[in-house]
Amino acid sequence: MDVKLLRRLWATMRELPRGDSPDVMNHGDLLPGNLLVDHGRLTGVLDVGGLAPADPALDLVSAWHLLEAGSRQVMRNQLGTGDEEWERGKAWAFQQAMGAVWYYVDSNPAFSHMGRRTLERITAHSI
Repeated sequence: MDVKLLRRLWATMRELPRGDSPDVMNHGDLLPGNLLVDHGRLTGVLDVGGLAPADPALDLVSAWHLLEAGSRQVMRNQLGTGDEEWERGKAWAFQQAMGAVWYYVDSNPAFSHMGRRTLERITAHSI
């Protein structure tokens, strides 16, 4: 991993403004393992016991954890997400991915790999 680039991105992300959006009920963990898909369509969401009010951008992590660039843009367009909220969603995904990469490297290599893939998507979009 390009640690120098990741540090630079995190320094920028930490300074993102919160914006005027009020907190909304939020899943907060829309990772691949918590989503059920059948024939390319979302059919269910797991692990909803932690629903709580939070920054609406937090649920945008799914765009970075699950989708490639073209599909991510379609999602953004369909949601009508503005630049500030989109960047905060990317920052939330970055934070989750960084934790997954190192924490699960031995105990859950597939989850660690998901974190690396998310970071690759974020860095490709940020360079």
